[in-house]
Amino acid sequence: MKVYISADIEGITGLVSWSQCSRPDGKSFDYAFARRMITHDVNAAIRGARAAGATEVVVKDSHGNSKNILIEDLEPGVELISGHGSGTDGMVMGIDETFDAAMLVGYHAMAGTLGGVMEHTITGGVHGIWVNGIPTGEMGLAAGVAGRYGVPIVTVTSDTAGCREAEALIPGVITSSTKEGFGRYMGRLLHPSETGPAIEKAAHDGIVNLAAIKPHVYAEPTQIRVEFNRAEEADMCARLITVDRVNGYTVEATYPTYQEAHRVVWNLMAMSFIGIDSQH
Repeated sequence: MKVYISADIEGITGLVSWSQCSRPDGKSFDYAFARRMITHDVNAAIRGARAAGATEVVVKDSHGNSKNILIEDLEPGVELISGHGSGTDGMVMGIDETFDAAMLVGYHAMAGTLGGVMEHTITGGVHGIWVNGIPTGEMGLAAGVAGRYGVPIVTVTSDTAGCREAEALIPGVITSSTKEGFGRYMGRLLHPSETGPAIEKAAHDGIVNLAAIKPHVYAEPTQIRVEFNRAEEADMCARLITVDRVNGYTVEATYPTYQEAHRVVWNLMAMSFIGIDSQH
């Protein structure tokens, strides 16, 4: 059995702020701790998947610069997809129809979710994303790509709010909460000695429950709508062919396939950063 694991960082054990898990710079004083914790949670998922019969595991590092997981501390025998390149499948780059199941480890709730620790959708500049009119976060975006390859998301680990989001998105998914949010940068955290076994069990049970979980598939043609926090972020996005400006903050477009729509979402994020820089 072949299993794919995509790992984000905000929903990982022990983390509540960007100063811990943003990226390797002077502002993230606790980044070394975050790297240990993301590796800890991913390892638990690997062990659980293997206990349920996984014979091949591929891990995708999907946070920030995508160079967070400590490969030397990963469970032996897995492969790690790290860094940024020319791929177009975003946070599940490397997944394809040969995988039997996928897991999202350390993911977070979408922008605006009450009680979501570090809740956001891709960037802090996004107020909301809708796919076919449905509010969608990073879990939904990733699940849609996996689903188009016929791969179901069987396990999600996050904070409590993120787990609720996953359960509403994917019927039958097995979740494991690492913390309960008391606001965007505060939470009641479970100890690693508790989250490790809990994630391991969720991964195991997700694989066991595989037959009952369907791939998440969006209707096609697929419409996307992105609402940014600031008009200058939308300004540059509106320059893209096929993208329509809805109002000062919002753009939308429709594409023949979800895969194309998903690809454009990530291109819109890149364009929004150019818009922000235009003020200087």
